[in-house]
Amino acid sequence: MSGASILTFNAGSSTVKLGFYAVADDRPRPLARAVIDFRDDPFEVRLTLDGRHLAQRLPDAGAGDMTAVLDAALGWLGGHVDLSDLAAVGHRVVHGGDLFTGPARIDEASLARIGQLSRLAPLHQPQSLRLIAAARTLFPGLLQTASFDTAFHASQDPLARRLAIPRALHDAGIRRYGFHGLSYRHIAGALHDLPPDARVVAAHLGSGASLCAMQGGVSRDSSMGFSTLDGIPMATRCGALDPGVVLHLLGPMGWSLERVERTLYHESGLLGVSGIDADSRELLDSDRPEAAEAIALFCLRIAGEAARLAATMGGIDALVFTAGIGEHQPRIRAAVCERLAWLGLDLDPAANAANARRISTFASRIAALVIPTDEEQVIAEEALDLLARRGAS
Repeated sequence: MSGASILTFNAGSSTVKLGFYAVADDRPRPLARAVIDFRDDPFEVRLTLDGRHLAQRLPDAGAGDMTAVLDAALGWLGGHVDLSDLAAVGHRVVHGGDLFTGPARIDEASLARIGQLSRLAPLHQPQSLRLIAAARTLFPGLLQTASFDTAFHASQDPLARRLAIPRALHDAGIRRYGFHGLSYRHIAGALHDLPPDARVVAAHLGSGASLCAMQGGVSRDSSMGFSTLDGIPMATRCGALDPGVVLHLLGPMGWSLERVERTLYHESGLLGVSGIDADSRELLDSDRPEAAEAIALFCLRIAGEAARLAATMGGIDALVFTAGIGEHQPRIRAAVCERLAWLGLDLDPAANAANARRISTFASRIAALVIPTDEEQVIAEEALDLLARRGAS
């Protein structure tokens, strides 16, 4: 298998991240990363390779023609990264429902099942499907695999996944699924300095944000449930919300379903509370009270959810911060840890300011860690595993 390479796609609602990996010693080793941001005008593909940052504008194909966009991007990227020995293409897919509890080879049958799950993730799944279709057109005959954000949480106890709704609705698939599973799978594999049975709450804090309780490397509970709206506030998403608010918006206020959806997904969270910006960096730099309130609410809800998840496990031994905010914003980590001091968490201010791996003092009853996440690495590892299985068969 050595000498082959793997290409990964991580589709978001407005971006596509690409990862390039060489297979060496039966492991995918990162070569380069790229991103296409559909918010750019015109579209641009940006490449990080050997510490260099390169960029190229793409022809005006329009985001609706994913095959043309991808073909143009890979045409330029191929001049910098060798794509001649590709052995597999791995894709991140947000929702696997209860149909996929691990990575899957993409064929007509699995693709149809992924499509059926679009009703559970209407903002994310169609983008993944468009990307998969484009990649299959550009790389016919090449093994393509799907890695699911929900799969990591399939280990949760059925009670943790239940919503208090009629059984018929539960049986129809309305239950807690959990998301950011690829990120949490990576974190679970990076806890080498903790006991194997440590009770860990990991906080994936980015523009999308959630927390996960894990023990023994498996998910026990999570803040996100049926949808990516649930849990803590995010950049533009509301987080946990009294369902009576939705009924009030649809009923007495006469809002349309489309307006409710737009508000809860795109106009709430840090942006909604502050009325200024969705970017926590901008809010931290602002001296306006609305910005301070948005950050304070964000930290309050993170700490509260961490405590709830600790209750699921009967305690907590470590708190892990990851993703863009979790890895790079000491002030937010400090505010969260301060609210959890009653659990015995003692923050080391100097280590926190330096974004060190361990940011708690050695006297702290709970370890606080900062661990960079790498979803693309997990996608590549799962693609390689399926590639090896196909070779063995």
